[in-house]
Amino acid sequence: MRYVILDTETTGLDPSQGHKLVEVGCVEMLDRQLTGKHFHHYVNPKRDSDEGALRVHGLTTEFLSDKPLFKDIAKSLLEFIDGATVLIHNAAFDTKFINAELALLGIKPMNDICQVEDTLAMAKQMFPGKRNNLDALCERLGVGNAHRVLHGALLDAEILAEVYLAMTRGQETLGMELNDNSSTSGKKGKAVDVRQLVLPFIDVNDADAQAHSDMLEMVGKKSKDGLVWGK
Repeated sequence: MRYVILDTETTGLDPSQGHKLVEVGCVEMLDRQLTGKHFHHYVNPKRDSDEGALRVHGLTTEFLSDKPLFKDIAKSLLEFIDGATVLIHNAAFDTKFINAELALLGIKPMNDICQVEDTLAMAKQMFPGKRNNLDALCERLGVGNAHRVLHGALLDAEILAEVYLAMTRGQETLGMELNDNSSTSGKKGKAVDVRQLVLPFIDVNDADAQAHSDMLEMVGKKSKDGLVWGK
């Protein structure tokens, strides 16, 4: 499967207030391997960045003044993401800006040519109640980001690719070969996608719990060394 990991930097928080893209960065991943192919452009927004946004990305109006306009890179961006599953952290933010820029050019939303998946939503499911920004996920999952001082779209896309791989490690289909009847049958079963397995939830009432506790106590008294898991 072809994935494109995408990130943007902007002049502010809301395109409806006239804010624009200042950077777009993408990296390509095939079969869970980064291919080395990437898309990266700074964009001249023809306006200043808000103070808060400038503190995040550090891309000054002067630096961006000779960079291409979004209309000059739109076609190549759409060609890069066409047909891919596009991974974005907090996808609603980035797609909102890209689609606003495309609308100004009379072009359909990016969602019409690719499938967008939000890694922030994925992280919130995996780590409910915890901080799930990119820095927090890097720390939690052991992904190195010490070289990241300011946010940059291409660098953040590369880091997000590593975070995504760490979050989904072991969730892909495991090629577990099951024997039909016994380990000696010599017949190989079908590979099982563990994501499709539904494990039963057993609700234990107070009486069952007490009976279990009494049994463990009895076993512990009869055992020479006691219960290992009770120590």
